[in-house]
Amino acid sequence: MGPAVVTPYALTVDAGIRDLLDADHLLREMAAGLALPEDVFGCTHLVRDGRPRVVASLSLPSRPLPDTLRERLAEYGSVSPGLPDEVGRAVLYPGARALTGTMTVAELLAGSAIARVTVLGTPGPPDPETRVVTRDHVRPQWQRDELVLAATPALGGTLVPFEAPDPTPCCADH
Repeated sequence: MGPAVVTPYALTVDAGIRDLLDADHLLREMAAGLALPEDVFGCTHLVRDGRPRVVASLSLPSRPLPDTLRERLAEYGSVSPGLPDEVGRAVLYPGARALTGTMTVAELLAGSAIARVTVLGTPGPPDPETRVVTRDHVRPQWQRDELVLAATPALGGTLVPFEAPDPTPCCADH
């Protein structure tokens, strides 16, 4: 885990979760239960200390989170100020709810907080008119202060987000 990033605009919740999909669920549960603003960023972070787990962070881009939020977040786990690192995997972010179905790269970028799309195995960005099959599961990651979606080529010249919505657990067949 990288160094903590302390900012008045972020809080981290450690609920002892070990699975990314469970952490996604926790973030969506917090967003609904706490009526978080639409411009909130909710990210997952892998912690690899003596107790490996996934923690969740909530942040706002330009203003502090409400003072009462820390107390309310304590219902979900231990709360600490700041971000655990600078490379969170975004689950909640402006425009995330609209990233469903198939859309062009240009539409995806224009309608969300995602700044760039990269395609694994290619040196440059994809054509803005390339279609992205979102599978209703778009999880960009923070890279150098911008959200970047990693995608892979798919059938028919389309792209899909690198992260699958329903990954096969390791060793599922034995």
